[in-house]
Amino acid sequence: MIPGVSSQDLFDALQDRLDWRWVAGKSGGARRVEAINTNARRPSHCGYLNIIYPNKVQILGTEELQWLDTLESRERWRVIQRIFDTSPLGVGLSKNQNCPEDLIEAANETDTPIWISPRRGHELLNHIQYWMARRLAPRTTLHGVFMEIYSTGVLITGESGSGKSELALELITRGHRLVADDAPEFTQIMPDVLDGACPELLQDMIEVRGLGVLNVRNMFGDTSVKRNKYLRLIIHLTRPHLEPRATGMERLTGEVDTVRVLDLDVPRITLPVMPGRNLAVLSEAATRQHILRTKGADPAAAFVARHSHFLEASE
Repeated sequence: MIPGVSSQDLFDALQDRLDWRWVAGKSGGARRVEAINTNARRPSHCGYLNIIYPNKVQILGTEELQWLDTLESRERWRVIQRIFDTSPLGVGLSKNQNCPEDLIEAANETDTPIWISPRRGHELLNHIQYWMARRLAPRTTLHGVFMEIYSTGVLITGESGSGKSELALELITRGHRLVADDAPEFTQIMPDVLDGACPELLQDMIEVRGLGVLNVRNMFGDTSVKRNKYLRLIIHLTRPHLEPRATGMERLTGEVDTVRVLDLDVPRITLPVMPGRNLAVLSEAATRQHILRTKGADPAAAFVARHSHFLEASE
């Protein structure tokens, strides 16, 4: 999935926070930038005026406007042309500075938005950069139920009919929280962070066979749902293996591997679904085990070391 953002999207999303106004290039609201293009470029999505590697949103503070005023008229016009010839998403002026007439003229000719805000330049930079980074980050949709278990984001996956929703419902009754059912959306907001959220259409809803669609918030209260959570673990429900594994090491370590989600390898624990197994308890134990492993504790390695020590002592 390749996200994108338009000038109008950016202005509407941050208008209240930055208290900015649109002073020129008002017909350029449909100007758009796609993530696939920005990720391949050297500059960031937003930054102070850069002529060599122009940012998609150019910020003009006091120093930038003073520098423009030091240029002789022909060079000044050449610089202004270079600013707008690169088709920026917009140009932001900080501290309610008056926009020079030649900037307004060039913006209207090229349909490039100019916004003026009372905020300082670094505030514009931080808000715009953060918002654009999230909107243009790589994202994907996975099939499963995304839960918060012991403050850890856990995605429950498995074949259709394996009991994912029933397990999620049991976990909710045990005090854990639902993020999204069926189609959670994951965004890689940082190199090592996947943020999972629920599509607006499915918000607070879970579908359980035989019961239909349930509103978790109405049934269990506001504390039973969560808006978003970082993905840290996948629990995969599967049918039990008919034949024993070749090495039998899974009896010590469990069936643990990783799954590639966007650019990250996410730990996955596989739980066989069999009659009489309490999957809610097993899921809680799997999550606790994952938390311990992230802190450096490895019971399987400790057991092997203890066993080796016992054999050496008995010789």
